[in-house]
Amino acid sequence: MTYKVSKQELAVLGSPEEQVRTEIVSPQSAYEKLLARKRTWTPVAVSAGTLLKGGEDVVLRGLSLRCLEIPVGDFITEAMKGDLPDEIGCIELLKSNVQDEEKHDIALDFAAQAHRTPSRYEAEAERIKKAWLELDRHPVLKAVVLERSVFFVLLPIFRYLGDTGLRTTSADISRDEQTHVAANTIVCQSLGLRSDKRLNNLRKATVDWFLQSLEAENENKYLSRNFWMNQSNSLYERGKAAGLSDTRASRMPAFFETNNINLPQYA
Repeated sequence: MTYKVSKQELAVLGSPEEQVRTEIVSPQSAYEKLLARKRTWTPVAVSAGTLLKGGEDVVLRGLSLRCLEIPVGDFITEAMKGDLPDEIGCIELLKSNVQDEEKHDIALDFAAQAHRTPSRYEAEAERIKKAWLELDRHPVLKAVVLERSVFFVLLPIFRYLGDTGLRTTSADISRDEQTHVAANTIVCQSLGLRSDKRLNNLRKATVDWFLQSLEAENENKYLSRNFWMNQSNSLYERGKAAGLSDTRASRMPAFFETNNINLPQYA
């Protein structure tokens, strides 16, 4: 679908390139808008730097949970075999999101190799993955809860407690996950899917597992278990994390507001 703009409108559109794009393309659906805003990036190997003292265990446990990336992609692949909103761009966007998850897995594997995640954490993370796989809920609903209130806690943890390589990896994955949560939220709303107590309990248990080495309170809020759990609770319940609002000035976004069908606005 195309549309024309007046000379007066062209005067305020910005650069000539922006004017051309505006004249040529008008996305037909929320899904197409999200797909158009994606950025291309390539996972690269990283070296291990210094982690924030006191946060090392959290980072290692978080990296072990990279085993959830591919299952999230599998959830979406499974969903594409059933009923989905009959809107232009929906299937194309979801397929693209599955490819993103494969890329995330590669990027986090690089980080896990660099930091040598303990085998006992890898084994525990696999048991957590098994619990998510066995939970009998719609696959898109499981994906959106994981991405919104687990991954969007882990990604800023990698930023605040991690090293340069983890901050870069967090930034790249965060941009994708914003789009994923937006898409999956729209799908859940269209299908009338809602979370429940069992799904919420699994979400809380997952977050509690990787936070367990932190004190309940700490002078440095990023080393406080309560701080991070509150962000997860807020993301789950309201779709925003006010405690992470300082990310709006950064190139490393950390959360998504679910009431916006486009990319997120920060609290």
